[in-house]
Amino acid sequence: MHDHDIRTAFQAMRERGLRAKEAAESAGLSEGAAIAAHRGAHEAPLQAISLMPDWLGLLQSLQACGPLMALTRNESVVHEKTGVYQKVSASGPVGLALGEQIDLRLFFNQWHAGFAVAEALKSSPGMGTPSLQFFDRHGVAVHKIYVREQTDLAAWQRVIAQHSDDQRGVDFVSRDGASTPTPPPRVDAQAFGAAWGAMTDTHQFFPLLKQFGLERQQGFRLVEGRYTHRVDKAAVRELLMEAAFDGTPIMVFVGSPGCIQIHTGPVRRVEPMEIQGKAWLNVLDPGFNLHLREDLIQDVWVVEKPTSDGVVTSVEAFDARGELMAMFFGARKPGQSELQAWRHIVAHLQAAAGQPHRPVPA
Repeated sequence: MHDHDIRTAFQAMRERGLRAKEAAESAGLSEGAAIAAHRGAHEAPLQAISLMPDWLGLLQSLQACGPLMALTRNESVVHEKTGVYQKVSASGPVGLALGEQIDLRLFFNQWHAGFAVAEALKSSPGMGTPSLQFFDRHGVAVHKIYVREQTDLAAWQRVIAQHSDDQRGVDFVSRDGASTPTPPPRVDAQAFGAAWGAMTDTHQFFPLLKQFGLERQQGFRLVEGRYTHRVDKAAVRELLMEAAFDGTPIMVFVGSPGCIQIHTGPVRRVEPMEIQGKAWLNVLDPGFNLHLREDLIQDVWVVEKPTSDGVVTSVEAFDARGELMAMFFGARKPGQSELQAWRHIVAHLQAAAGQPHRPVPA
């Protein structure tokens, strides 16, 4: 499809109120490919400028802009957090942003292309907020950054000017069709359980899965009843509602192919909502919004990991494809024990699933 035709089809779908991802998919394209078609001189409402692939330097330069909205999403959850990009660093392809509000884990080897995007739609003026948008090699969004009312627009324009390269070519690779579920490997369950029990830090979990050749839920099933426990699909709604009611601060992790975005703190306004046959579970707080497709939840697990600070418990939701939607923890910092209020919430979820209460050792 020619770029002009892509822009025409994309604009028509945007005028109908579709999100950019949906508008691109309606034309048979990835979101990244649709945005890339808007580079250069043209009359379409959306204008895109290619960015140089100095992702670390670009993110570090954003501190001067003041408050911005960070958005990370996957197929079923959107995580939006407003704050200042601070303490951005990297070791090789792995980066961190450790600001008071913007808390990110960055995997730059997945960042393939970036654009400065501005859009002016007459029918939907609120959709035209200037942004920086980053995509993996398949055109899947890994992270987006939006201007807020308090943003220093002059600093924002300087960042774009310093990091733009509109002569840079951008190509995306189509993803293969639906992947076939990987059969569980032949694993010594006793050895895996012993290695799980020997963990002293939650960050040892991913290397543990890699060591045994397991994906996340395969590992959960091997230690089910000991370190992991299934709970009801309604558990995500229940934990958010209870945390909001009690004022328990929590951590909410949502990941894309190239970024994990984290909220730490209380949640207050939790609103389930049904729109066009889709069930959304929303957190609508100042500075933090979460939009989770509750109807796409297939499995929810309570997961206990031993650490040097005591057991750390997460609640993890997966969709029907086995993809991790979101993870929830009690708010804590290294060196601190898990909040008893969070353990009470988890105990209530397990009781609702018909599981006996088991005191978690500190």
